[in-house]
Amino acid sequence: MLVLTRKRDESIFIGDDIRITVVDVRGDQVKIGIDAPRHVPVHREEVYKEIQEEARQADAGTDTEESVVRY
Repeated sequence: MLVLTRKRDESIFIGDDIRITVVDVRGDQVKIGIDAPRHVPVHREEVYKEIQEEARQADAGTDTEESVVRY
């Protein structure tokens, strides 16, 4: 993991087209802004994990149905 120090209104870039900016810092909370192309999905970690779990469950359901159809 790369760890960088940034102050309010400072940014980092990921590649040429993703910019992450520190918008505000209050106590132990940091508010960030993310500029990314529309085709790049951006999610909070808990939302990302939920999406991944739903995809795994959907794949498991599809596999089961396909195996029943083959027999």
